[in-house]
Amino acid sequence: MKTLLAPLLAISRLIDALNQRIGRAIPWLVLAMVLLSAGNALVRKIFDSSSNAYLEGQWYMFAALFLLGGGYTLLKQEHVRIDVVYGRFPRRVQVWIDILGTLLFLLPFALLLLTLCWPYFLDAWRSGEVSANAGGLTLWWVKLFMPLGFLLLALQGGSELIKRAAFLAGLAPDPARSANPSDEERT
Repeated sequence: MKTLLAPLLAISRLIDALNQRIGRAIPWLVLAMVLLSAGNALVRKIFDSSSNAYLEGQWYMFAALFLLGGGYTLLKQEHVRIDVVYGRFPRRVQVWIDILGTLLFLLPFALLLLTLCWPYFLDAWRSGEVSANAGGLTLWWVKLFMPLGFLLLALQGGSELIKRAAFLAGLAPDPARSANPSDEERT
């Protein structure tokens, strides 16, 4: 088991690093959304002019923020979880619950949506689909966020499985504690 998990843990670290970088870029996307929104409001008030491209740009950035941030959110263990029962179990039982939840729900759901969204993106890309709004933006690149987001989520789900298997085998620290270090561990 140890020889199998060592290379998988290396892959897990790469996936974690990818989602960590994306997660660190997302606040800049929020700033860009705020600036675009404020700029659009100012142009509308001062010059009595507006553009659908500005509004769609805000929507597209929000789509990127929401869809591309799923893997990072999972990495940081920040997804919604019902801890009423889960929190009462010993840590090893919690890890098994995480493994089963990932195998039975997260990965099948993420992979299903990835396969459903990919043709949706490809159709928009091949046809050069453009927004129906006057002055709107092309749609293929915003539709690309859907399969990319579910791919990042599925990859992070796989990484979490690897880390939990390594924890159960005694080869890695508790992934929940390493995802969100306590205040004492940070200082």
